[in-house]
Amino acid sequence: MIEESKSSSEPKRRAESEFEALAKEARFQLKRMVEALLFASAEPISAVEIASRLPDNVEVAALLAQLKDDYKGRGVNLIEVNGKWLFRTAKDLSFMMQAEAFEPRRLSRAALETLAIIAYHQPVTRADIEQIRGVSVARGTLDVLLQTEWIRVRGRRRVPGRPVTYGTSEKFLIHFDLSSIQDLPGLEELKGAGMLDSALPPAFSMPSPDDNEDLADDEDPLEDNYQLDLVVLEDEEDGEEDESDDADESVQ
Repeated sequence: MIEESKSSSEPKRRAESEFEALAKEARFQLKRMVEALLFASAEPISAVEIASRLPDNVEVAALLAQLKDDYKGRGVNLIEVNGKWLFRTAKDLSFMMQAEAFEPRRLSRAALETLAIIAYHQPVTRADIEQIRGVSVARGTLDVLLQTEWIRVRGRRRVPGRPVTYGTSEKFLIHFDLSSIQDLPGLEELKGAGMLDSALPPAFSMPSPDDNEDLADDEDPLEDNYQLDLVVLEDEEDGEEDESDDADESVQ
């Protein structure tokens, strides 16, 4: 009886072993497909976009987690930025890319301040930026930020003159190594880094940054024939004469 029992259970164990092998091979192939999609994509790609190219009911999140773990400690790492995924050179190997990289151009103080205002207060208009900074936006400051593609034009504010509104872009998050806009330093972190006076007024507060792509209640979409290269020109024509870059940077 014992021999017969062992004999009858052997086919079952063999079948289970074969099924596990097939399931393992299927997961491996699916992971290869996800890996190929990530390498082939010129831009960060979301889990939803990946799922649309795979068979139905595939657990894309689990596959991405496995791939992320596979690439830990390697020359490239799989990272998530703003809900999208991309491969990026490991931070400790970035020095090897310097010979092939473009020489970075240092942003002016005015551009950095403008970028910070847009990041924390978006969506904002040029007039909003000037009100917060207390000086006119220098000619070309917004041009430079638009050329870096760290900021984007969102829409038009629903007020007289219908000025364009600005917000940060996905490339802003990638460049500054942020998973989401909420990873920007808060009030206490900025104080600790010496970037804010520790003796701030009691009522001082900082907005919670939000880069939601949906238009706000007071924003209208851009026109179909809208041209990006005319944005700054339109804003400057509507406002007063800008200060020069040097004058703008000298403001304390």
